[in-house]
Amino acid sequence: MSFSLKPKVGGSQPPATPHRNEINWITIGLVVALVATAGTAYALYSTNSALQGRVDKLEVQLEQSVAEIHKNATDLGSDIAVMTKKVGVTAQELDASRKYAEQLRLKQEKADAELANQLATKASSSDVAANVAAVREETVTKVAEVQRDADTKIGSVTGEVKTVATNLESTRQDLAASRREITDVRTTLSQQIARNSDELGALRLKGERDFFEFDIRKGKKDVMERVADIQMELRKTDVKKKKYDLVIQVDDSRLEKKDRTANEPVQFLVGRDKLRYEIVVNFVDKDRIRGYVSAPKDKVLSAERPAFRQQ
Repeated sequence: MSFSLKPKVGGSQPPATPHRNEINWITIGLVVALVATAGTAYALYSTNSALQGRVDKLEVQLEQSVAEIHKNATDLGSDIAVMTKKVGVTAQELDASRKYAEQLRLKQEKADAELANQLATKASSSDVAANVAAVREETVTKVAEVQRDADTKIGSVTGEVKTVATNLESTRQDLAASRREITDVRTTLSQQIARNSDELGALRLKGERDFFEFDIRKGKKDVMERVADIQMELRKTDVKKKKYDLVIQVDDSRLEKKDRTANEPVQFLVGRDKLRYEIVVNFVDKDRIRGYVSAPKDKVLSAERPAFRQQ
């Protein structure tokens, strides 16, 4: 009798061994760990990308804020430069400049506060916070420099304005004194006018001034008649109102006297020494005037602005 060692075809398989089952469970555990690790890495990558995007956006906002500050500082510097060139700058303009600088400072403080709030809520990284703090400190320093520069320039302009105001006040006082002196001279001359030949003769007897009578008729335009050391041209007369228009040639200047009335003293200055001459028209007829020219005798004492001459 013989025995065969071959297994039977179509028969049942022997059961799995315990060692093979352990290998299957280890493989499954490794796969699960890899999937979990991949998920964690992807979540960390997404979080990092989102945080980097927020940081980039904040940096752009910060750069825009700094650019706006620089622009405002440049505009303020330009405004102050224009102010320093204006001699007629007023206290109101200076006050407006101070208010403008104060508004710029308050606006910057508000922008800093808003930026700090945004960074506090969106940036959790210590490196980002440190960079933002450094930029904020630099921005505050630049704004303070702009403020100090504005205060310095405004103070300089204020000093110049005070100096100009002092000079103007001194000039005004000098002009007022000059006007009083001229008014006194005019008043004195006006009290010494002659309305007819008898009064003119009485003035001549005083010997204080020279008198030159004239009788001028209206002629062609720009045709002058000499009286003493001046020339005159009659332009128009109004017999009813006793008024006339006259052109006087004095040195190289032409003086127009319009709507002047009979017996009204017409005064003007002649020569380098500014001698005060006076014209008085006594009679206004149709296209004709008659009167006299009064001139000082003593040229030196009567000079209102003596000129220095070479000896």
